[in-house]
Amino acid sequence: MKHWAMAVGAALAVSTAAVAAPALASSQAAPVTGAIYLGHKGGKVEVLTHRGGWSGLAVGGGSFAGQFSAAPDGRRIAWIDDRSRLHVRSAGGDKVIAKDAAYGGPCLTPAWTADGKRIAYPKKGTAAATTVIVVGADGRNAVDSGRTLGPCHLTWSADGRTLAGYAGDTVGVHLLDTRSRLSRKAPGIKLANHVESLSPDARRVVVNAIGPDAPGGDGSWPLSFTPSIHDTETGKKISIPVRGTLLGARYLRDGRLAVRVKGAAAHTLVVLDASGKELQRVTEPARARDLGLLGVLG
Repeated sequence: MKHWAMAVGAALAVSTAAVAAPALASSQAAPVTGAIYLGHKGGKVEVLTHRGGWSGLAVGGGSFAGQFSAAPDGRRIAWIDDRSRLHVRSAGGDKVIAKDAAYGGPCLTPAWTADGKRIAYPKKGTAAATTVIVVGADGRNAVDSGRTLGPCHLTWSADGRTLAGYAGDTVGVHLLDTRSRLSRKAPGIKLANHVESLSPDARRVVVNAIGPDAPGGDGSWPLSFTPSIHDTETGKKISIPVRGTLLGARYLRDGRLAVRVKGAAAHTLVVLDASGKELQRVTEPARARDLGLLGVLG
């Protein structure tokens, strides 16, 4: 079958390596205190943040293709409209910060750096290899950061150097070093239709790996997926030592790994350190059960 995630035109060895990246000692790490979620309402995308209570923002409507991402604190949304304009939406209003973004494929999403200061986005008018622009969240200091064959669901490493994304035809995941402006294909991942997260040093990537007969989908942000972690240097698949039905996994800025586990009434976030040791369990609000996970606060 042919996989195509954009709206426009063998078993792996399982490593016993650590699931999280080298990070702060667990005693130094701030506990997880909430999360950022994705919902849909009236043709719009809702970004809902829970930290003690709920807050939210919405973007879209009309011909919105679903190209968006939430800032690390959930208080801003970067999104692309049908005029190829990149916006930043906050409680204070909506500001256009660039006018040359690629539009038309749900998977062509902008991506926030872990510090919330910069946004990467795919530039319009490029085909086989997509140019990625990195711009300040205020619209200043735009930089051509190189070209990649994996522009879909771009995600940053927390060190602010590397972007990962999957190919529009789902054949592989690519990493773009924004300093050298060089891109390479990650080994070991044959097919994937979602990139969720990179470890802070870009050595591990969380993806939704799919088989040759699985549907590629339309590239929209998934509400849940079965996560797999791969070493971006060796291609080895790294086991996740958490029981239950896994609905996603994300690296925190300090290298911890938060794994989302299905529950009957509410899902649970299980936080692991670099050795795979469980540090914390957080029961999500029942309201979040039907929402997608966009970020973890901690």
